[in-house]
Amino acid sequence: MTGLIVVADTTPLRYLVAIEREHLLPALYGRLLIPPAVAGELNHESTPSVVRAWLAARPDWLEIRQPAHALGPEVDLDEGERQAIALAEEVDADLLLIDEWDARREAERRHLRVAGTLRVLADAANLGLTDLEMSFERLRRTNFRANPELLESLSREFKRARRE
Repeated sequence: MTGLIVVADTTPLRYLVAIEREHLLPALYGRLLIPPAVAGELNHESTPSVVRAWLAARPDWLEIRQPAHALGPEVDLDEGERQAIALAEEVDADLLLIDEWDARREAERRHLRVAGTLRVLADAANLGLTDLEMSFERLRRTNFRANPELLESLSREFKRARRE
């Protein structure tokens, strides 16, 4: 899948770094683009120190890029989500990594393809890049919110694919 144009919002990066699975991103997608507001959220004092340290030593595969046009305040999302959607539209992204429900709906309304943290982990597991159950267990130890039925569904999907 590498070589895709992928834009990320804060939450997927924050949690993948927190559970030590950020290395999956370049393996799956190559480079990642984030807007300045997302970088600011990743560096906020309330963000875990491991995430702030990761951003301070930003990997080569992560590029911070300012979108030329911003979504207006009529789009009721936080600044990082608005900038990520605007950047994804601007660069004609193949994928937008975003978890928040309202932001996903807005992105889909704009015909952007979206995936979240759980899909990144499931796709990586399907390629043999990570252990899905261990990754989900690490997520459960954070304050990441996920519907238990969704986690179970992804686990079943992964196990079924492994049997085929």
